[in-house]
Amino acid sequence: MIRMSDYVFVLSSGEEIPVFVNSKRGIRNITLRPKIAPKREIHISKPWLVSTSAALRFVESKQKWLECVFQKCPTKVSLQPNDKIEILGRSVLLQHNPNIRSNKCSDDGGVLFIGGDIKMFERRVRDFIKAEFLRELKIMIRTAPREYWPKRVAIRDTTSRWGSCSSTGTMSFSWRLAFAPVDVMRYVVMHELAHKKHMNHSPEFWATVRELYGFGVERAKRWLTQNGGQLHRYF
Repeated sequence: MIRMSDYVFVLSSGEEIPVFVNSKRGIRNITLRPKIAPKREIHISKPWLVSTSAALRFVESKQKWLECVFQKCPTKVSLQPNDKIEILGRSVLLQHNPNIRSNKCSDDGGVLFIGGDIKMFERRVRDFIKAEFLRELKIMIRTAPREYWPKRVAIRDTTSRWGSCSSTGTMSFSWRLAFAPVDVMRYVVMHELAHKKHMNHSPEFWATVRELYGFGVERAKRWLTQNGGQLHRYF
């Protein structure tokens, strides 16, 4: 439910999620964007002439979906030196070394050394993971036939989708897929590449996904549905 007086969405658990309403010219529909990081919030964009009360009623109509989004989001885990995390299919030990300027991995990739001030430890870990994810993402895209390649690739931090493909040929992916098994990340990549030919979810689209991915696509899809929320537990 929403208490309209103070723009707060109240989950069934009693948790209060702040709601921010932004009026925009040139848009036709109300759009809803839940955020879980760095703070749990709901952002609404509405056409200029649509009332705030109408926008809040729209949020109320999405009660079940919002409950699902926030309930699936795990409690944040703070990363510290000596923690181990899974990144791009490998287990990595985090170490802090204030005497080095740039972050670097050991030769076998099993240890990530983070330099600089300890106060910047988590931020520098996150920036390293994002850079590694983008590098691996581009390599993975090139395993598909060239006609499926996007014109541009971007990484995002979204809660409602793992990837997207625009009609202009730009594809965006959630960098949090770096914490998923590699075959799951590959499923999302091939899913979006398939949209290059089919901007829908028709039987032809899914046939293209299976053609690009190969055996096991349903298993990867099911893992993401069941475990996707856990990819947001850091940062």
